[in-house]
Amino acid sequence: MTQQFVELGQGYGDLYELCELIRTNEHRFHNAFLFISYKGDRAFASPAVAFNPVGNGKFMPIYICREGIPYNTEKPSKRIEMFEETLKEIGKEAVSMDIKHSSYYSETTLFYQHLIGILRMNRLIPQLR
Repeated sequence: MTQQFVELGQGYGDLYELCELIRTNEHRFHNAFLFISYKGDRAFASPAVAFNPVGNGKFMPIYICREGIPYNTEKPSKRIEMFEETLKEIGKEAVSMDIKHSSYYSETTLFYQHLIGILRMNRLIPQLR
């Protein structure tokens, strides 16, 4: 099975698209994630959702809004609240985890490969077959 991140954008208007994908693909929902990364003394959130493959397909998309939402545990942003409310509508919640900021990697592709490895290792997405 091929698992690949599909970047929607930085999480401004793109987060509305991500929430709509959750609602319209509830039957394909596999898992949701809230990746928290740090750059200097600032924290950023990257909401993401993994969907099961369609039919006999072997492609598992993981839609993400990468590092565009400032993150504060005391006062969550409206966009994070909207993401969590959308998940609540379908009876799910996001797995939250701290990760390295994508700027740590020389290429975005390496960042996503690393994340896929972490998700597989923690059995949050299926292992390679």
